[in-house]
Amino acid sequence: MIRDLTLLGARLAVGGGIAAHGAQKAFGWFAGPGPDGAAQIMHGFGLRPGETYAAIAAWTEIATGSLIALGLGGPIGSSMLISFMIVTQGCVRLKYGFFAQTGSMEVPLLYAAAAMSFVATDFGNVSMDAVLGTHKPLRNPIVTTLAIAGGLAVAMAFLALRDSSPDEGTPPA
Repeated sequence: MIRDLTLLGARLAVGGGIAAHGAQKAFGWFAGPGPDGAAQIMHGFGLRPGETYAAIAAWTEIATGSLIALGLGGPIGSSMLISFMIVTQGCVRLKYGFFAQTGSMEVPLLYAAAAMSFVATDFGNVSMDAVLGTHKPLRNPIVTTLAIAGGLAVAMAFLALRDSSPDEGTPPA
């Protein structure tokens, strides 16, 4: 039972944290930039059109965080989070070094590490996967490998789609 409660606490922290990041982008909650501000940020990262990528980022974070917090979907939500953190690090964080106070990769790396631990284990008995009985079917090596490979492929595609050309005019408001 201690293992299950510990996993629940970790899932709520990681899933709740990443879902809150999505709510900052989607709704402007928690002192976030909202859709327009998130669009400008994405545009600045070379993810254009910024509005499209901001919506993708916001709703991916909300979905990913919800899946992890609920303990639902086996390795799928965790692989999505790893994918998202690879894109985050590749777009902006690597150039700032490691530590968080410089806007670096420390926090995204910690989110990715937590997600990797959820991929490598399970969500415990206090999870929707356990309640629904989807724990074992979703935790087989084929599903896990496909989830990780899919997440990595999506991350590489997003990074390949970045437009690093100089801005032509001002980004969308």
